[in-house]
Amino acid sequence: MVYNRILFVNFKSKLSHPIFKIISDCADDMNVPAYVIGGWVRDLLLNRPCKDIDIVAIGSGIDLAENVAKKLGNNYHVNVYKNFGTAQIIYEDYDVEFVGARKESYRSESRKPIVENGTLEDDQNRRDFTINALAISLNSVNYGELLDPFDGLKDMDLKIIRTPLDPDITYSDDPLRMMRAIRFATQLNYTIEQKSLESIAKNKDRIKIISKERITDELNKIILSPVPSIGFKILFDTGLLLSVFPQMVLLYGVENKNGKSHKDNFYHTLEVLDNICKTTDNLWLRWAAILHDIAKPQTKRFEPDHGWTFHGHEDKGSRMVPVIFAELKLPLNEKMKYVQKLVLLHLRPIVLAKSDITDSAVRRLLFEAGDDIDDLMKLCEADITSKNEYKVQKYLKNFELVRQKLKDIEEKDNIRNWQPPISGEDIMKAFNIPAGREVGIIKNAIREAILDGIIKNDFKEAHQFMIEKGKEIGLN
Repeated sequence: MVYNRILFVNFKSKLSHPIFKIISDCADDMNVPAYVIGGWVRDLLLNRPCKDIDIVAIGSGIDLAENVAKKLGNNYHVNVYKNFGTAQIIYEDYDVEFVGARKESYRSESRKPIVENGTLEDDQNRRDFTINALAISLNSVNYGELLDPFDGLKDMDLKIIRTPLDPDITYSDDPLRMMRAIRFATQLNYTIEQKSLESIAKNKDRIKIISKERITDELNKIILSPVPSIGFKILFDTGLLLSVFPQMVLLYGVENKNGKSHKDNFYHTLEVLDNICKTTDNLWLRWAAILHDIAKPQTKRFEPDHGWTFHGHEDKGSRMVPVIFAELKLPLNEKMKYVQKLVLLHLRPIVLAKSDITDSAVRRLLFEAGDDIDDLMKLCEADITSKNEYKVQKYLKNFELVRQKLKDIEEKDNIRNWQPPISGEDIMKAFNIPAGREVGIIKNAIREAILDGIIKNDFKEAHQFMIEKGKEIGLN
């Protein structure tokens, strides 16, 4: 095959890294055939960086790892996972994993295989996709030789995701491979073979035996791809999205009443997601794009005078975020609160862009968004998906005015991450009162006065305002 002849030399030069020579020497000393296999080989061909190196030994991978560690010296430790028959060495910034070649058989109710020792062919047969079944020999007798039993190189050339065996077997055995197929198609901009696509649709319910953590890990990798909509469209078309993220499926569809219709919020969301991916690699900002309109199905109403409305979808959407994060086993911490905040505030800059921008409205937005104001503006700009280019340019121009106003107000009033110039302790001391309702009333009044521009954001004016407000409510 012409691929093998051309790539043979390239592989040999790529295998010049010291770790491969050490593994080769140890494998020769043990008289054990050894190969680098899977993702590292695939990414070598695709010129993608890869720090995970998988080594398959036709024998004990653990024994090979221990001999390699000895040759490397005392600073290197072998992490042994006997239950899985694997061993790991961290070498420089590479994660090198060793395993013995094996064959697997599965039971219908579980994705945990029955594992037996096997040949290299057995090991390649159990791989998920042809592009991940490529192996390179590390033994000195044929160092750098490529073994490609399933035409993985040809599939790379054709940009196809294909399973080595019947896809029904591959996906039923380990349903997570359906998510991985879609993830690789998204990351690499490949096409999933038609037979494989049909098999995913057929086996979609098998995904339920996979833990949410592992599903979400693949979903996050799709979201972090250059064009995530590729993956979400495949997830939707195969029916897999309904099993893994049903709230998003509810966004799909257009309803028409009295000649008035609304946009398809599923495809709108994908446009927003793709738009924001052009400006950020922040996974959580991308999640905010996915969830910004998530409550539209629940808030949709038809008003004869106005057409379709989604009043309050930003508030309801922000309250849905913790539920969705919990279901998907996403972190219930500051990252979740960040997404909640952006979903809640995502309409605010749009309102400012549509109308005359008052200082008060800008102060309030700065106060509520804090350090996330720049991310909020990115989300709002990504949310412009109109087919009317004039309308798009008009909004973008208005957003530039909003950005400038935000900058001007922040420089003048110092509102971002605002801390009140008068504390509760200051109020209690000034009026000789304990903590209670009156302290809260005065603190809120000071905050509102600053945000409305009635007083400056400094101690002197706030202190005078505090005294006057105290008199109003009967404090001396």
